[in-house]
Amino acid sequence: MSTHTTTLTPTAEATITVDALQPSDYAAWRRLGEGYNTFYERELPQATYERTWQRLMHGDGIHGFAARVDGQLLGITHYLFQPSIWSADVCYLQDLFVDEAARGHGLAQALIEQVALVARARGAPKLYWLTHTTNARARSLYDRVAKHHGFIRYDYAMG
Repeated sequence: MSTHTTTLTPTAEATITVDALQPSDYAAWRRLGEGYNTFYERELPQATYERTWQRLMHGDGIHGFAARVDGQLLGITHYLFQPSIWSADVCYLQDLFVDEAARGHGLAQALIEQVALVARARGAPKLYWLTHTTNARARSLYDRVAKHHGFIRYDYAMG
């Protein structure tokens, strides 16, 4: 994993913007993606990052946003739309990660709100995501902006 230290000093002049990932964002996106996967104790090969980036750039069923502070990419989210049996397609926010030094400054909420905007525009009746029960810092935000309905996830081994 590459190392990179970000220093974020909140100021009145600091501006958070959320926009689509750009081809020039690959290095910063990769660093944040590696941070995300490290948090969840996964190590992925380089080819997986490259394939995922190509899919994001081509709109191959998955989408991504970048959160920037004064132009510096410090947060990412990935999302997709899924068919639903009982409603229109729903939106699944699959990944959300903010550089550790930039946490607590509104980037994660800005990313969630941007995905919600796109989901509403598409007519999705639901936006949802998962997180680990031990992810207390993220859950404090999620409990403020969304409702936990008590579902438990199970993974069936396919191999």
